[in-house]
Amino acid sequence: MNDTWYGKQMKIGVLGGGQLGRMLIQAANSLDIQLHMLDPDPNAPCAQIAYSFQVGPLTDYQTVLEFGQGKDLLTVEIENVNTEALKALQKQGTKVFPQPHILELIRDKGLQKQFYIDNQIPTAPFVHFKDNLAEIPFSLPVVHKLRTGGYDGKGVQILKAASELADSFKEPSIIEQCIAFEKELSVIVARNENGQIKCFDAVECQFNPEANLVEFLFSPANITIEIEHQAQQIATDLIEKLDMIGLLAVEFFLTKDGQLLVNEIAPRPHNSGHHTIEIARCSQFEQHLRAILNLPLGDTTLHSAGAMLNLIGEKNYEGPVHYQGIEKIMALPGVHPHLYGKTQTKPFRKMGHITISAPDITEVRTLAQKVKNSIKVISK
Repeated sequence: MNDTWYGKQMKIGVLGGGQLGRMLIQAANSLDIQLHMLDPDPNAPCAQIAYSFQVGPLTDYQTVLEFGQGKDLLTVEIENVNTEALKALQKQGTKVFPQPHILELIRDKGLQKQFYIDNQIPTAPFVHFKDNLAEIPFSLPVVHKLRTGGYDGKGVQILKAASELADSFKEPSIIEQCIAFEKELSVIVARNENGQIKCFDAVECQFNPEANLVEFLFSPANITIEIEHQAQQIATDLIEKLDMIGLLAVEFFLTKDGQLLVNEIAPRPHNSGHHTIEIARCSQFEQHLRAILNLPLGDTTLHSAGAMLNLIGEKNYEGPVHYQGIEKIMALPGVHPHLYGKTQTKPFRKMGHITISAPDITEVRTLAQKVKNSIKVISK
């Protein structure tokens, strides 16, 4: 790989052109890193600002192979890509981070859960599901998850009665024991080729129950120092045991009796790290670039309390997007809107996010609720 990581000498390809890629480009621009993007949507958020943008399917072997040829390094902003092409490119000398076999493991929830069990990572008990709830060793309700293809709350069902099985997933799936949890947390951890590891502080996630998407996250999380240290240690153990290079988001349940259980992981920048753009000394996007380029990892210290509010499309609107009330919230101190460049809204589509920063978390929570009540994503 080229020793000069900045400027035109280094060719870095990114599979995926959504909002994560868009924010990755914005971080790369500050370091004179030029990113070449591939996405099937000609109107993807990255298309407007990428150094170069190619339209093509991420799951097609030949498309990914040809896109990767001539690149020094490849990374992803989405897991559902053709990993066989990435393995072929690795054999040709192209660096690929995160590594293709890790993408294969993480995008299959069955393999992912088995990895936790095999490596003594705490997680909710699970079984591979066939078709008979009577054979499940857990009492109802249970959590039913597709092994592959789920994202942003899709591919997850709560089964409360055997009669609901008729309307459940027919594709390969797993059943998890339903956990009585007190909080949902997330820790983002980075690792470079030298083995340097750094974690961001845990964040506390609050979900929109109708969309099954994160609505708010708050940092710092309202947890004890002991839980914070434990969450960061589990995240560190995970990225080390995976032997992964890049950024890993680790989602946890904190049970009512104080246990941390890993729910899911994502090998890339993540929705639960967007607040770091404004309130950490190094954002998750810059940290991902530092990790895959084997640069010194950035300082993850927070310089204020903060929150992130996802801007999602209102459920009764579809069409050209209109951010009702955005000028009103822009007048508030510590409010930072991020719009993803998507021209069309639809129910529960992620259209942007807003970061709120303030000296203490109580002020942040008050301001975050005010922002939520003041803005809606509707259509014209």
